[in-house]
Amino acid sequence: MKFAFSTLGVPGTPVPEVAALAASTGWHGVELRTHPEEPVNLTMGMRERAAVVDEFARAGVEIVTVAGYAQVAAAGDETVIGEELAELVWLARDLGASFVRVFPGGGDQSRETADATAARRLAAAAETAADLGVRILLETHDSHRTGTAVSRVVGQVGHKHVGAMWDVLHPWLEEEPPVTTHAALGPYLGCVQVKDVASAKDLTPLPLGAGILPLGECLALAGDDGWVCWEYEKRWYPDAAELPGILAAGRAHLESLVRS
Repeated sequence: MKFAFSTLGVPGTPVPEVAALAASTGWHGVELRTHPEEPVNLTMGMRERAAVVDEFARAGVEIVTVAGYAQVAAAGDETVIGEELAELVWLARDLGASFVRVFPGGGDQSRETADATAARRLAAAAETAADLGVRILLETHDSHRTGTAVSRVVGQVGHKHVGAMWDVLHPWLEEEPPVTTHAALGPYLGCVQVKDVASAKDLTPLPLGAGILPLGECLALAGDDGWVCWEYEKRWYPDAAELPGILAAGRAHLESLVRS
């Protein structure tokens, strides 16, 4: 099992600083939040993309995921959403990332409509992803918060380059037991995204192990292979502790959970 952290925890931090931080605290990889306000985004030219690759290569840190904001189940223009998906896949390929993270975003549509829309769009992007050696992961989030919901979509697609990202918070908020989430996502699982909070009513990010999420149970179910990524949502909670000061302890905590 290899460990990464998301740049959502260090919003706006220049790439060289992120790479150095990951290396100095012993993390194997980084998930790059891909948003216009971040240094890594879809408008980057090839020279800028190559510079990012060089920075992480020098640090000995892997770029694991391009964390995009495409909403594959959303009502909207097929061409626009399809183009965003393609751009994310190409960015991941140029950066050497294994995964692209996308959201459902089904809103108040019927379950059947949202599922079918997401499956259609992901299937359309799957061949490009396969050609470029990238896997698109649908996160347990918003309209599809449970493993059961995400598996309905990914199962319809039926392509190995479309999988699932298990954000442990959202199924837990829906009271889906980890064993049920994993049973649904297991055949499709690409990455487990961990975090910790005090309660269902207080989602302020906490250091790993300081909250109540069943991280040990989730990691035991996920097994020894694959990536685990700490998504510390500092961007949305500015009063939360600064991530750099707790990164080393967070990695140690994950290792202790894996060993136990």
